[in-house]
Amino acid sequence: MAETLRKGTRVTGDERSDLASDLKRRYDNGESIRSLAAATGRSYGFVHRLLTEAGATLRGRGGATRRGRG
Repeated sequence: MAETLRKGTRVTGDERSDLASDLKRRYDNGESIRSLAAATGRSYGFVHRLLTEAGATLRGRGGATRRGRG
């Protein structure tokens, strides 16, 4: 489903909720927002917004974290 979307087309109604649930399932299985965006041809912000709408618990950014002096 997600691979059939053309970049820049509006996604509304049932198609949007189907896409959101598909992306949420893939995200919950470990895919990153960036990889989902690349796979669907949509922007990072669009995928992030759909995941939020679908109720996904977003992961932290990972990588090195800053620590206070100590």
